[in-house]
Parts: sequence; structure tokens; C-alpha cells
Amino acid sequence: MATVFLVRHGRTSANAAGVLAGWTPGVVLDDKGQEQVLAVGERLAKVPFAAVISSPLERTVQTAQAIIDARGQTVPRPIPMHLDDRIGECHYGDWTNQPLKILSKHPMWKVVQAHPSAAVFPGDEGEGLADMSRRAVASVREWISTLTAEHGDDVSFAVVSHGDVIKAIVADALGMHLDSFQRISIDPASVTVIRYADLRPFVLRVNDIGGDVSGFIPAAKPGRRKSSRASSDAVVGGGAGA
Repeated sequence: MATVFLVRHGRTSANAAGVLAGWTPGVVLDDKGQEQVLAVGERLAKVPFAAVISSPLERTVQTAQAIIDARGQTVPRPIPMHLDDRIGECHYGDWTNQPLKILSKHPMWKVVQAHPSAAVFPGDEGEGLADMSRRAVASVREWISTLTAEHGDDVSFAVVSHGDVIKAIVADALGMHLDSFQRISIDPASVTVIRYADLRPFVLRVNDIGGDVSGFIPAAKPGRRKSSRASSDAVVGGGAGA
């Protein structure tokens, strides 16, 4: 089963000011955000990532690089970083760089909150949340296929992205309609862990900003591999945890 660690970028000045940055170039981590990504890098330093997949925006690349840099000599080879536009921020169109307190008065705000699958942001560059969800989920699924082919079924990798994008990926893994994805919170520098089995994904952790992740490191398997069909089954009663 592939294990995907979804990491939201650290805080930016736009986050702190309540401004919707979108794809605006030059939005980087503020001092708090830099502290956050150093901490999340240390938390994830022992997870044997095969790769780090990042949105191409500066704030996510900074976060991805911090995750890579934190491992130092703990791995025998450098971890590659791949940039993927499909996990980039939603294209908010005319809403980009606008204060959220102003946007909350826009008629479409209620659509974004209650019926996001129908929300298409205004302007020539505006994107629908449903389109954003489709491209992000497709990206994760494709990277799972690519990296399991290269590294085996127990591969782990990080995806460094943005709040709405991660929420959409989580909603898909939970089998939720996109219209319910506003029930999910994804904080800056948080870690969300999803294990993808043949039958279904297992959402193991959501919006974690401080927990130990050592329980997600795959154990060495002597001899024959365990059946992937068995690993796709949910544990009746809840099990003993990671």
C-alpha cells in the first residue's frame, strides 16, 4: 500500500493578513512559516520518502525543500523533488489577492461554502473547485502508480500543496462529495496521511500539527509479501492503531 503524506505549506504573510494569494508569484513563507516548516521537516525526517512532489509555487517549494534538507544523512541518497502544476493552488481568478473579509460579502461566497462543486471563480483565469479537485486527485493517483512501479507497494512519498487542494484530496479518499469538503480543516504546515490500498484508501491522520509519525514507517517484511487483498480490508472494531 502506498502511503501519501500531504503537507500544507507553512504560513505566509498573505495567510496572516487574510488575503487569498492564489498563484501570485513571490508569496513566500514568513518568519512563523519558516519555523513551521523546519519543525515539520524534523518530524518527517525518518520517513523513507521515495520522492517529494511539490506545487510549483514558492511557498510550497520552500516547504518541500525544508522536508528534504531535514533528513541530512538519515537516508543513503538524496530525495528527488518533482514539481507538479496539478497540485498547485486553485486558480481563484478575480478573487486573487483580495482580502477574505471582502470576498465573504461576494454573492458567490455562499456557493463556495455550501455548494463548492458548482463554484467557478470569476475572471479569465478563474477555475472551478471541481476541476481543481479532479486534477489534484489524478496527480496523486498517477504518482502512486509511478512510484510503486519504481519502489514497490510499500512506497511512501510526500505531496506538498495548498489548503483547498489537500481538502479535496482528503474528501475523495473519504468518499465524500466535494460539497462536504468545507468540513475539513487543513492548517499551515499540517500533515495528513492517507494509505492507498487496492480496494480503498485509508485516511490515517488529518490536519496533524505535532504528532509522532513513526508508526507510519513500513516495517521490514521477511519472506513473502502479504496479500494486498488482506491489506485492503478495514479492521473490524478499529484495531490497535499504527
